[in-house]
Amino acid sequence: MVNRAALYTPYANTLGGGERYLLTLAQVLLDRDWSVDVTFENEDLLGQAKRRFNLSLKEINLVDRVFLEQKPYLNHRHYDLLFWVSDGSIPTMMAKKNWLHFQVPFHNLGGKSLFNIMKLRLVDRVICNSFFTKKIIDAEYGLSSSVWYPPVAVDDFTPGKKENLIVAVGRFETTMNVKRQDVLVSAFKKLIDEGLIGWRLVLLGGSLAEEEDNVFLQKLKNQARKYPIEFMVNAPFEKLKETYSSAKIFWHAAGFGIDEEKEPERVEHFGMTTIEAMASGCWPLVYEAGGQREIFENFSQKNLCLWQNENQLLEKTKKVVAQKPTIDPLINLARRFSVTNFTNNVKKAL
Repeated sequence: MVNRAALYTPYANTLGGGERYLLTLAQVLLDRDWSVDVTFENEDLLGQAKRRFNLSLKEINLVDRVFLEQKPYLNHRHYDLLFWVSDGSIPTMMAKKNWLHFQVPFHNLGGKSLFNIMKLRLVDRVICNSFFTKKIIDAEYGLSSSVWYPPVAVDDFTPGKKENLIVAVGRFETTMNVKRQDVLVSAFKKLIDEGLIGWRLVLLGGSLAEEEDNVFLQKLKNQARKYPIEFMVNAPFEKLKETYSSAKIFWHAAGFGIDEEKEPERVEHFGMTTIEAMASGCWPLVYEAGGQREIFENFSQKNLCLWQNENQLLEKTKKVVAQKPTIDPLINLARRFSVTNFTNNVKKAL
């Protein structure tokens, strides 16, 4: 008999790191000959996800979100596994195995209510994407969750012939987890004005709206005018790899200007693009908050990877440009967050 799984997400149309997490789990199950249903809205959106995340997802099935949300005592019982990405609420889960996933550090939601406690008794495993998320989720809901770091296809990324290029990767959207490309554009312009010669900044990311209709993206383009700053919007996976491969430095600014204690949901919850960049031989310079800090916790040169204000970003970028530090230790660090390690977690749990 074929094992059946249903994977639920309320965020399918964002096509971000959480969706890559969900669909990589789907791929792991498909590779083990499971039948997999997923709550993507339509084939077009699923096709975009396949291309962006470089997943085959052959024979995956689409299922209506409402089907899984309603009558769980009837609609869940046919599944051997139900994997549910939480929007902060606790669903009623009634499959043979029920895994609840938190990719956002929700807080101040009354998580320890009696109703939530009752529903959590049906959950076999609660999974978070980082220890940063886990700390907040465990306190909010009275849990002891597991941490499965997001699956990054580190073997797909390799260093190439390097150019004087800084790359930043993130959605061009003003969502909860804003990537703050405006901060990066401002910093790069200052580097150029101060005499940095022969370097380019490439901002690469997705946009659900057409480019001309994306107000945030248009503001960024206006901000970048007359400087060697390029935009790659909705680029295919191969272009992403190519750009990483040729870049020397990776910038990331999500969480900048946010009080992490008051609004943990608005900083980077982990940082999959940082791992991709490291695997590609880019030196990472990322804003010190949330899961980004966690990535470099035991790294000897973490002080040259993390920044807290624009001046630090400028000074550390200049230092990396001048010193050209070896990237090999960071490539090795990136392998800690591989798809293989994620797959092993899934196999053990199954």
